[in-house]
Amino acid sequence: MKKDIQPNSVEVTFVCACGAEFKNKIAKPGVKEGDVIKLEVCDKCHPFYSGQQKIVDTEGRVDKFNKKYNIKK
Repeated sequence: MKKDIQPNSVEVTFVCACGAEFKNKIAKPGVKEGDVIKLEVCDKCHPFYSGQQKIVDTEGRVDKFNKKYNIKK
């Protein structure tokens, strides 16, 4: 194997919008040891992993869809 071709990996903290935090290593240029990376979703709050569906309704789009197709909650 060639020497010194792998990028250096550093440990960073990932913080989700739901408040969950975890540490992991990342090999990305410009990221320093101890940096904090903010996430929108993680395995704790993502509907696929948590089993809970969250509907984010912006500007009443969900209500408009339900009204259009006569769907009652």
